[in-house]
Amino acid sequence: MATKKFMFVNRKAPYGTVYALESLEVVLIAAAFDQDISLAFIDDGVYQITKGQDTTGIGQKNFSNAYKALGDYDISKMYVEKESLEERGLTPDDLMNLVWEDEDDDYKEKSSIILVNREEMAAVMAEQEVTLSF
Repeated sequence: MATKKFMFVNRKAPYGTVYALESLEVVLIAAAFDQDISLAFIDDGVYQITKGQDTTGIGQKNFSNAYKALGDYDISKMYVEKESLEERGLTPDDLMNLVWEDEDDDYKEKSSIILVNREEMAAVMAEQEVTLSF
């Protein structure tokens, strides 16, 4: 299978629907086939990667720590829309520390989160060969 540029667009809150969990599962499947994976977090999707998620009150399993493993699957591009954060009263400091190891730089850990504005997000999305929205 030839490598394609895939972007998974996450627009929904992490809990209350199946979209976030299903997106994460499809991302892992695509990564297993050595595809060029990017994730976009827009609208309520920014909540998927916020720190300190506690699901005990809603009786659902907390799967947020799975995002921390994405770097191990060579997924290093997680685009977060600045305006979506701001509209929800969030800052980059509210996001999990998501990293990947750069084997070309002595396995130095680097941030996977790339903060972009709406215009930049549109440009990144236009570069993709396959875009799946959840």
